[in-house]
Amino acid sequence: MSGLLIAGIVIIAIIVILILIIIGAYNALVKLNERVNEAWSDITVQLKYRADLIPNLVETVKGYATHEKSTFEEVTKARTAVMNAKGVKDTAEAERSLEGALSKVFAIAESYPQLKANTNFQQLQLQLQDVEDKIQAARRFYNAGAKELNTKIKLFPANIVNNIVGHFKSRDYYEVPESEKAQIEKAPEVKF
Repeated sequence: MSGLLIAGIVIIAIIVILILIIIGAYNALVKLNERVNEAWSDITVQLKYRADLIPNLVETVKGYATHEKSTFEEVTKARTAVMNAKGVKDTAEAERSLEGALSKVFAIAESYPQLKANTNFQQLQLQLQDVEDKIQAARRFYNAGAKELNTKIKLFPANIVNNIVGHFKSRDYYEVPESEKAQIEKAPEVKF
């Protein structure tokens, strides 16, 4: 009888350990998923802040360069695309369009020394640079969380738990497009 009791206790202990492993794996997936959601939220907050700065920038530059209507329309269209983007890939694509349009606005500003000296314009430039830095940091945080979640989903025993509950999905990385990767990876040519 004591051998049967010991076997029963061992079986119960194994079941309890398995339940604890499953609970631990599930809770780890929940935590990682929430961390990635938080990181994505940080990105959207910074993108919204930048989008809110853009109308002020456009109005300031318009006062000096009224004949650049197409550039201002492009910035407005790109800003709207960022605000309406859904998901990581759409947001990244819309953001690249906005960055291109903003670079044209700053190129216009180079042609107007009075505009470059305008205090409001300088403050907007500083605020935009600050928000760009924050967006970069938020992207890195998001990508780190996405990597950790994507890895955890594939590892044992979390992969079994995820197959049972099935609601934790891999996340896309917020990546630089292939065309820009080639430019980044190419070493600059230095000539003296």
